[in-house]
Amino acid sequence: MHKKTDILKDHVPSPLEITEYEQKWNTLADYVNQENALNKLFFNLCPENKEMSDILIKCSSLNDFYSTNIFKVHNVAKHFLNQNIDEKLATGDLKLVMDLTNIMINGKRFFFYSFATKYCSHHRPNIYPIYDSYVNKLLKYFRNRDGFMVFKETDPKEYCSYYYIIQTFKFFYGLQAFTVKQIDKYLWQLGKEAQ
Repeated sequence: MHKKTDILKDHVPSPLEITEYEQKWNTLADYVNQENALNKLFFNLCPENKEMSDILIKCSSLNDFYSTNIFKVHNVAKHFLNQNIDEKLATGDLKLVMDLTNIMINGKRFFFYSFATKYCSHHRPNIYPIYDSYVNKLLKYFRNRDGFMVFKETDPKEYCSYYYIIQTFKFFYGLQAFTVKQIDKYLWQLGKEAQ
């Protein structure tokens, strides 16, 4: 069994590597088709967040496609509805993610941080990077190996800090020509390979 460092030692984030992983992503029919379905849902069928039914179907679809294990999707959708998020999404308000993260269900507090990043990202994919445990581990690996920036272990779990980490990653490795979504796809795929 390979250690993560064995798999990652020959990987250096670069325009060529991002392009290779973009091409690889495009061969994964299940992911491509799911993303196309989500894009149709979020951009065409239910672009706003003013009706419970629209939010509920988007939350349910994300929960299913990403296997996020949200056990009370209705509660999450209700919380999202109460946040009046459309204006914040339109302006790219990064604090919105943290507003969506903290949810009370049956008297208990849950933090659906990764899910909140996915929900925002599917509305504005080139503004909101997706947080994922694979990506988190990979960013920490590159931090430790290449020193692309200094950040605390907890920083990726605070969205404004996470956004800044992703932007710094892009600049450090000369990836400014690539969208946030392209960087997401690269980091997620490489992070999954390294597990």
